[in-house]
Amino acid sequence: MKLTLEEATTGDAPALAKLRTAVAERLTLDFGHGHWSSKASEKGVLFSMRTSRVFVARRGGKIIATLQLATKKPWAIDKSYFSDCRRPLYLTGMAVEPSLQRHGIGRAMLEDVRRIARAWPADAVRLDAYDSAGGAGEFYAKCGFREVGRVTYRKTPLIYYELLLQDD
Repeated sequence: MKLTLEEATTGDAPALAKLRTAVAERLTLDFGHGHWSSKASEKGVLFSMRTSRVFVARRGGKIIATLQLATKKPWAIDKSYFSDCRRPLYLTGMAVEPSLQRHGIGRAMLEDVRRIARAWPADAVRLDAYDSAGGAGEFYAKCGFREVGRVTYRKTPLIYYELLLQDD
C-alpha cells in the first residue's frame, strides 16, 4: 500500500482529537484500562503541534491515521539504551482509525517516516512501546525496528525500539 503522510494543520485538531479518542476507546475495549485509555482533546492536539511535527494520512479527505515526530526526547525514554547518533527523531502518538487497523496503513506510515526522517535530516528513529498485550512492540519489530531495551518507567513496562537510517 502506498501512503504519503502530510503535516497536520491547526484546522485538523478536531479530527485528530476524535481519531485519538476512538483509538484509545478501542484499546480500552480490547485490553482493559491502561495508559492508552485517555481521551484526547483539541487543546492537547494543538499542544503536540507546538512541541512536535504531527503528520496525518488521509483517505477521501478524511484523516485516517496520525503520528508525531520530534527532536526532543520524550520523558519515558532513556537515551543510554540507544545507538549513538547525532540526529535522532522520536516517534510518538501513532494511531490508525480502528476500523482500518490491520490493513497495512501503519506499515505504510512507517515506510513514509523513513522518507520524512531522511529529509529532516535525521539518522535514527526511536520510540517506546508498552510491554503488554495492548502494546505495539511486535508490530514495530515486523516493520524493521530493532529492540534495544526493556525498562519499567513509573510502574509502566516499556520496550525501546530504534531504526537506524544508515542501515536502510
